[in-house]
Amino acid sequence: MGKYQALAKEIVKNVGGKDNVMSLVHCITRLRFTLKDESIAKDQTLKDMEGVVTVMKSGGQYQVVIGNHVPEVFEDVMQLLDIREGAAESDDKKRGRFLDKAIDMVSGIFQPILGIMAACGMLKGLNTLFVTLGFYGADCGGYLIINAAGDALFTFLPLFLGYTAAKKFKLKPMLGLAIGAAMCYPGIQAGTLSAGAGPLYHILDGTMFRSPVYIDFFGIPVISVDYTGTVIPVILAVWFASKCEKFFNKYIPDLVKFFFVPMLTLLITIPVSVLFLGPIATFGSTLISEFTLAIRNVSPMLAGAIVGLTWQILVIFGMHWGFIPVYINNVQTLGYDNVMMPFFACTFATSAVVLAIFFKTKDRKLKEMAIPNFISGIFGVTEPAIYGILLPLKKPFIISCIAGGIGGAFYGFCNFRKFILGGMGIFELPNMMNPDGSKGNILVAFAGIAISMIAGFVLTMIFYKEDIKEESREEEADAAALADRAAGEMKIYSPLKGKTVKLEEVEDEAFSSGILGEGIAILPEEGILYAPADGTISAFFPTGHALGMTTDNGMELLIHVGMDTVQLDGKGFHPLAAVDDKVKKGQKLLEFDMKLIKEAGYSLVTPVLVTNADEIRVVPVDGGKQIQAGDELLTTEANA
Repeated sequence: MGKYQALAKEIVKNVGGKDNVMSLVHCITRLRFTLKDESIAKDQTLKDMEGVVTVMKSGGQYQVVIGNHVPEVFEDVMQLLDIREGAAESDDKKRGRFLDKAIDMVSGIFQPILGIMAACGMLKGLNTLFVTLGFYGADCGGYLIINAAGDALFTFLPLFLGYTAAKKFKLKPMLGLAIGAAMCYPGIQAGTLSAGAGPLYHILDGTMFRSPVYIDFFGIPVISVDYTGTVIPVILAVWFASKCEKFFNKYIPDLVKFFFVPMLTLLITIPVSVLFLGPIATFGSTLISEFTLAIRNVSPMLAGAIVGLTWQILVIFGMHWGFIPVYINNVQTLGYDNVMMPFFACTFATSAVVLAIFFKTKDRKLKEMAIPNFISGIFGVTEPAIYGILLPLKKPFIISCIAGGIGGAFYGFCNFRKFILGGMGIFELPNMMNPDGSKGNILVAFAGIAISMIAGFVLTMIFYKEDIKEESREEEADAAALADRAAGEMKIYSPLKGKTVKLEEVEDEAFSSGILGEGIAILPEEGILYAPADGTISAFFPTGHALGMTTDNGMELLIHVGMDTVQLDGKGFHPLAAVDDKVKKGQKLLEFDMKLIKEAGYSLVTPVLVTNADEIRVVPVDGGKQIQAGDELLTTEANA
């Protein structure tokens, strides 16, 4: 328990005890309870408690207003309640368009494992390098143990993704982990099954999807697939499981939910995933590889360009595995592969784009990520760079695809080949030496690396730019700050374009009464929120609807976009800054979808409050005034 444990105990007691609490979330100022019976909660007792500002009832929620330290109180209250904490986590900031939603979902699932993914990729690369240099042999125990450390994540990737996808889809994380483990279970993997007796029969004969069946599920054929190292099957499985869990939670009595809900969720999810979801994802990969083969028969250069251009996109969705059977079959039957090899360009195109970002960006965190991801990419592991840097920035991801396409076209035109299976990144190069000892193919390999890296680096240096508007706003902010200091006063500038509304006219009593701070509200006309002053983001609620900041002059601000918008659970909100970020006046902090918020029935009136008004005298502009973002909104002076 934390420092607010006494307050937490009194709050739980006076809302009717933990048995009266169905769920609990919090926004930037208040605890939002859903109670079984609001009538037994002691409103006045709670209002009179030290540490509680007031109590409100709205939108089916029993709201206990705490103030800026509500996250700490929330943590202590949650420890006293037997409810899912996952319900309080709202980091699913969905965009309006399908592509944005997909990118947000995939990035959110991979973000937690980026660091360990980069580390494992570097371990594998260094291990292979040391063997190539003759430091030790590939058959020694040291190599095997180091390789286990590097390869474990990639082999059992479904376990890690099962856990992170569960958090993204609001499934119990341990259930996601169990689903990932089941999909790696040796007894159902294609390689394990084929090592025994032959298949019982094949299904889908006469099509590109012809598949062996070694086992059945009570008479239903189980299509043989190897799920270790895959991505999409486990994500689909966890998404399906989240729907099952929600259904069972709704209908199973509380008395037996603890074990019946996870049991039934697993009982339904695993068979459905193995029988349907996994094979569907695999068939999608097969379609892609067959399409590429058909293109290559028309034009090797075009086929190489398509492989190089689309490889990163396939990696995102785990569908690049559709090329692996073609690759293995070609090497084993023809003695080389020239179909999959154009993807080799993407590794180095991606690394070059990341290196260019390192030189161009002024973002400290981005610089720190760039070098490890560059090294990991050179070693053949590009996922950390894709999910951690390129996808969130979008334009660099497009540039990496284009550069990969340029290098892939060169490789396709030159009939670039690989003769031996294995290796990653630069450590694949020894396997590209011509068996007859000639150097033509390895020279093509180096030339393609140079072309891909130059294309990626140059295109990024030309087309990737930091936000120019943001930089100009920073310059304006510096000038305004100097003017304020010279005048002996402190000013807050409007974070929004819109019409001012007197604070007492705001429909929410917690704001209109002034108990949370002094200031003014704005009815926005544009869905962009800018920093109202230079300062530091002190709080940014996960759903993106509210934030707190401390200005360089010592003012503590609270900006709350709309009324009760926390219930949108992040829909329509796209934060552009994070807690502890240093921001400048006029810097974009948030984008929000005004149309979506209105259609959901919520008011857009946005209070802008100075929460330490007991120390600072606040003079807002008049209500009903048309105002532009960056116009003067509040004038403050330190109290004597």
